Parts: sequence; structure tokens; C-alpha cells
Amino acid sequence: MELSFLYSLQALHNPALDKVMIFFTNLGEYGAVWILTAILLLCFQKYRRYGALMLVSLLVTFLIGEIGLKNLIMRERPLVADPTVQQLIPLPSGSSFPSGHTASSFTAAWILWKADRKFGAAGLALAVCIGFSRLYLFVHYPTDVLGGAVLGIACAQGIYLLAKRYMRKKACQ
Repeated sequence: MELSFLYSLQALHNPALDKVMIFFTNLGEYGAVWILTAILLLCFQKYRRYGALMLVSLLVTFLIGEIGLKNLIMRERPLVADPTVQQLIPLPSGSSFPSGHTASSFTAAWILWKADRKFGAAGLALAVCIGFSRLYLFVHYPTDVLGGAVLGIACAQGIYLLAKRYMRKKACQ
């Protein structure tokens, strides 16, 4: 069923959309756009705490997703399952589940949402575009992207709640 969905996305391909999807996927590469966003947040007193939370959340998401789950589950990528599909980007290394691009994007976007709803809405829209680009480019299954989104939000929310609890304890002392 997942491959059927991915095959249906192949009908959308055209040179302009291909470039847009490659752009979004490259934006999510190594979480660089989100790391830069976190560093930018660190530069402003009002958002400094959120920049730190974003960096910690990105690290936790990386450790759980890339180091833990990918090596545990070892799911092959759709391009490996069907090499006849036109490859628009180099085949990513590593396993398919969960999508690291999506996980890091939703982790960062969730922290942005906690910092400011306008920033968060923009971050979530970008996270959705990055996740969709991974499907469009045939490098992840839908459940990889969904799993990445859930993992990213769960890690960010967990780190956010831990920090909030710590700050409350510290304030009571």
C-alpha cells in the first residue's frame, strides 16, 4: 500500500516541482537549517531558552532516530526496493525508518511553536514540505515520514516539559 502511494506521487513529477522538492530536501540535510535557526534564537534574549531547547531536542532526536531506531529496524529505502524509479538525488545512506529529515524538522518546528505560534506555524509548514519532499523523491515510505514526525514532536515535547519542570523546581528553591 505504501509503494502504491509513492507510485501515485511519481505522476506529479515535472522539472519545476522536482527542483522545488530537491530544494526542500536539501534544506533539511543534516538538520542544518534547524541548527542555524537554534543559533539565531540563542542571539535574542527573549528566545535564548528556546534555542537551547531546540539544540537539545535535535540531539535527542538524532540519538533516538538515527543511532537507535534506524539501526534497530534496518528498513530498506523505496529506491532500493524499486530501483527502476528515477533517482533525482543520491541514494541516502542508512536505513529508511524513521525519516531523519522529518524528525529533525518536526522537533525544531515544535520548539518554535512553543516559543511563538507564528514562528511555529511557519516551522511546521516547512517541516511538512521537507517531509513531503522525502516521499516525492522516493527515499522514504509514508510511515517513515509519519514516524519521523511523531518522534520529532515527542522528543521536543519531552525536552520542553523536562525543562519546564526543572525551571519550576529551581524557582521554588
